[in-house]
Amino acid sequence: MTTYDDRASLTDLTATVERVRGSVEGVIEGKPEVVRLALTVLLAEGHLLIEDVPGVGKTMLAKALARSIDCSVRRIQFTPDLLPSDITGVSIWDQQRRDFEFKPGAIFAQIVIGDEINRASPKTQSALLESMEERQVTIDGQTYELPSPFMVVATQNPVEMEGTYPLPEAQRDRFMARVSVGYPSVEAELQMLDIHGGVSPLEDLQPVAHAHEIVKLVEAVRGVHVSEPVRRYAVELVAATRTHPDLRLGASPRATLHLLRAAKASAALAGREYALPDDVQALAVAVLAHRLLPTAQAQLNRRTAEQVVLEILQHTPVPAAPGQQNGFGGLGRTIPAYPQQPPRSL
Repeated sequence: MTTYDDRASLTDLTATVERVRGSVEGVIEGKPEVVRLALTVLLAEGHLLIEDVPGVGKTMLAKALARSIDCSVRRIQFTPDLLPSDITGVSIWDQQRRDFEFKPGAIFAQIVIGDEINRASPKTQSALLESMEERQVTIDGQTYELPSPFMVVATQNPVEMEGTYPLPEAQRDRFMARVSVGYPSVEAELQMLDIHGGVSPLEDLQPVAHAHEIVKLVEAVRGVHVSEPVRRYAVELVAATRTHPDLRLGASPRATLHLLRAAKASAALAGREYALPDDVQALAVAVLAHRLLPTAQAQLNRRTAEQVVLEILQHTPVPAAPGQQNGFGGLGRTIPAYPQQPPRSL
């Protein structure tokens, strides 16, 4: 089992996350749960898809997260005439050297903001597939590694909006989580008028964390302990989507891996060195729903993928806590499934 080098390692990094959280929440008012999910995906080495109607702060959230970290940031405005080479890069003939020279595309950054990703053609969207999964780009037979940390934060309008293309299934599956910002409350919108009415807070936003600190945070999250019952619980949730009568496409094994990584990051955000079933439950809808395709009958009945995931959560047995069953943790482990330690909040 992977453990921390020392028990203080997680505590030492809490200030970093708190600074980033405070910086982003200073721009996005009244949406702490959305900011938390964005940080969860960042620490879990995933990619975030922000889907909602125009004008609710999708791009603002992506920019605030990017500017809060001192790392390279590139923004791609997806349009119908965008080419794959605009994203990945292209080899250009250099007459002086009499050789091809590679010109990196916008994907060569630590945080890549893809604005309105579903306005580009599926061919252009597919240019992200290799980089999002393998964190590398292959051009003319040459492979180029992408920097670390690497995260794609993409925004999209609902499919019903004119001039958009639905994301291919392989593209959606590479996003760890999907979040909807939603409309703000009356109080948050009034506060937004005071803050954004003059100068945009993004203009004064300064980095509050360095890239190497985020890398250390990611390494700490990798050491979060996940017991065998919690792992099995995650697998059973994903497996249930593959046999549900209202779904014609269930979640992939990659979804199981993303759910586990996100649960570990959620535990770290809560100051725990171990994941609970609660972490899996809290993230199941965000991690699984965008990967699922309802059947035609389910669509006629207005059954959404989110509703199906909630139903699966209700019908899947939750692992019992330590002491409620013999041999919990399996194979005679001395570490309980849910170690009872005082939480350290971030």
